[in-house]
Amino acid sequence: MATNCLAPTVALSGGIATPSLSPATTTRPSSLSFHFLSSSSTSLKALRLSHHQKRSMVHHVSRGTAVTTKCFASDPAQLNSARQDIKDLLKTTFCHPILVRLGWHDAGTYNKNIEEWPQCGGANGSLRFDVEQKHAANAGLVNAMKLLQPIKDKYAGVTYADLFQLASATAVEEAGGPKIPMKYGRVDVDAPDQCPEEGRLPDAGPPSPASHLRDVFYRMGLTDKDIVALSGAHTLGRSRPERSGWGKPETKYTKDGPGAPGGQSWTVQWLRFDNSYFKDIKERRDEDLLVLPTDAALFEDPSFKVYAEKYAVDEKAFFDDYAEAHAKLSNLGAKFDPPEGFSINDEPPPPPAAAAPEKFVAAKYSSGKRELSDSMKQKIRAEYEGLGGSPNKPLQSNYFLNIMIVIAVLAILTSLLGN
Repeated sequence: MATNCLAPTVALSGGIATPSLSPATTTRPSSLSFHFLSSSSTSLKALRLSHHQKRSMVHHVSRGTAVTTKCFASDPAQLNSARQDIKDLLKTTFCHPILVRLGWHDAGTYNKNIEEWPQCGGANGSLRFDVEQKHAANAGLVNAMKLLQPIKDKYAGVTYADLFQLASATAVEEAGGPKIPMKYGRVDVDAPDQCPEEGRLPDAGPPSPASHLRDVFYRMGLTDKDIVALSGAHTLGRSRPERSGWGKPETKYTKDGPGAPGGQSWTVQWLRFDNSYFKDIKERRDEDLLVLPTDAALFEDPSFKVYAEKYAVDEKAFFDDYAEAHAKLSNLGAKFDPPEGFSINDEPPPPPAAAAPEKFVAAKYSSGKRELSDSMKQKIRAEYEGLGGSPNKPLQSNYFLNIMIVIAVLAILTSLLGN
């Protein structure tokens, strides 16, 4: 497994070590190199570290100076670039449904009752191995691997586990679904013998659909709300009888594609992520739309029905709960490096809102309210009436302004006549 590190370069000058950080690089698991620039020689000497040292490295140089390097399972920059390549792939191949399924099936093998990694299963990249691709529930996912392998080859610093989950979340978002709060840094398993045993994924037509869904998803640590929300992803895609044994060979909605024609979809617009799945499952008015026993159970089981009814009329509620459940599923059984994971959100945070200008309040800046004396009020009233004002009407709000204008005009005339 490749390790992506922010590798230090230490320049020695006069016996004092001056560390500087170079961009993240991808190294082989067997060794990692430090490069030192000597003050007496311009040649570079490589110091190769053993395998157990590469994850957490501290190199001591003269005078006690230490330099540390932090390694990630996936290179964040390469992961971000891979996301753009996945978006381009989706535009030309319409492979949204199968990429969603790939991420789900890699993560959905998780068993919360098994503590050891990777025996617990989950999002660890094991689905890249043939032995797991041959599980009955994974029929057809080899095609998803063929689509993603060129991207993996291009970005060797990205783990399969991260690539599968990145592709799944990106497919949902590009189909019009919610933004999913993903984190990355998943470590890959190393060999086929670390794949989980067959039988951990849900069946489409078990004898007791609701009980079966709970058995499978409760084993992962998920809830009834998660089960119903995640089922809503069937708004994307088709079921092909040659792979799953369910659905029609083709319908009026799938006979012309897009993509390879055929299969039976759950919704009319099966490449658009919305809440149509819940509406169509509830109404069941179109024989060309698929309803599996596990789909029907969502409106038959009392607990499931609460959420299914809600999502059928409230798309925002569905999107909110789906994004939360998808992120939860994508983290199941994952071993993160760094342990807290990291995000690759390329959208800068919005700038802080400018503070609203303070409203001017005259009283705030005055020394206090001053009341006119009775004699002054009488004098002003007399002047007002002398200028034609009515004794039965209050003074107009601009009366004092008029008085000031009259006084100013009289002063100017007096000055001119005096000259």
